[in-house]
Amino acid sequence: MKKRNAICSLILAGVSLSTLLLQGCDSGKTSDGKIEVELLQYKPEAVAAFEAIEERFNATHDDIHLTIQSPNEAVTVLKTRLIREDYPDIIGIGGDMNYSNFLDANLFMDISDFEGIADVKSAYLDMEEELELIPKDGVYALPYVANCAGILYNKDIFQEHGWTIPETWSEFTSLCDEIQSAGVQPLYFGFKDTWTCLAPWNALAVGLAAPDTCSEVNAGNTTFSVAYREVAEKMKTLLDYCEPNPYAYSYNDACTAFARGESAMYVIGSYAVPQIQSVNPDINIDSFTFPANENEEDNVLNSGVDLQFCVMKETKNKEAVYEVLRFLYEDETIQIYLDDQNAVPCKEGDFTLPSMLDGMQSYIQEDRMSDFHDHHYPSEMSVDALIQTFLMDNDADAVDTFLNRFDKEWVRYNRDLIAKVKKYEEEKGEQ
Repeated sequence: MKKRNAICSLILAGVSLSTLLLQGCDSGKTSDGKIEVELLQYKPEAVAAFEAIEERFNATHDDIHLTIQSPNEAVTVLKTRLIREDYPDIIGIGGDMNYSNFLDANLFMDISDFEGIADVKSAYLDMEEELELIPKDGVYALPYVANCAGILYNKDIFQEHGWTIPETWSEFTSLCDEIQSAGVQPLYFGFKDTWTCLAPWNALAVGLAAPDTCSEVNAGNTTFSVAYREVAEKMKTLLDYCEPNPYAYSYNDACTAFARGESAMYVIGSYAVPQIQSVNPDINIDSFTFPANENEEDNVLNSGVDLQFCVMKETKNKEAVYEVLRFLYEDETIQIYLDDQNAVPCKEGDFTLPSMLDGMQSYIQEDRMSDFHDHHYPSEMSVDALIQTFLMDNDADAVDTFLNRFDKEWVRYNRDLIAKVKKYEEEKGEQ
């Protein structure tokens, strides 16, 4: 009953009847005697890649049949299926609070014995640990691919003016001043869509705040007023270099403006490149890590797990499931996904990455990466809207107002988790 209640607590209100009727596979056998393995993944934009992967697997395996489901609103579909105890064998999900909540509900199998874990970049394994609401022994996710966020820049504009890539915060602001003096817009934002406020926020936060900031706040060891002060102050500074009233322009507007050469740089993730190229296929884009610090060695690339595979505890076919994971983790299979989605592999190896990530390559190779801070924020808190409100506040005490509100709202939306962490710490201290 406890487990069922934990699962029930994950279900969203107002699930549509069509979602409720969506049926999964039985995880039994096919009519020709093959073991059926079902993978439900949450990225509908990657359907073509997964169709190719599914076809390739089934063509090379005589005893296992793989079915990959890629529904819209996959997390909602998954939550609905869990309440009906209709479990897929594997789920493909992002490294964010949805994963944290599923893990906390004890739904995933410990896959420490899967040999592919040894090939995962250590930075991404560290991110997985940070996503545990309460520390757990074992490994519960196989990081597959990641995305990167920092600063995209127009290489042609930079080359035309002889501008060089900044490596420190002072160099960055000096560059922005120089760009403005040349009559060019340094940055463009689409803050009308509040979620875009998180792009520069995360890129700054990974360099200026510890990766375990949220966990440390939950444990009572710090506050956001302390940990995020420099992040907030530098977010405000960015407004000096963007278009007037960035809250009037959407994500699509910003992508279009950058594609048309209306700004030299765009603080956004690599996921924006296809949208930009849809406007200007010939744009010459590269990227660099946000230089948030005064010492280059302190800078960190904002990169998080965009897709990871978790094995459901209820699977009846562990060996077949592990064979699917082995196939998914083959270099050739990963490259299919990378080519389709402009992603970054979480696996060590020699992969071909999109050219617009050339400027971030050294950070990727050196494992100088840290997760998106918003992967630890509860969606109900609407941190993106909090940031937008803060940026629109021109009062002298705007930073203090924002940080105090952040602390207050965090307690409001994480009260149960904070109590659970406190209990865990007390029990650990008694041992």
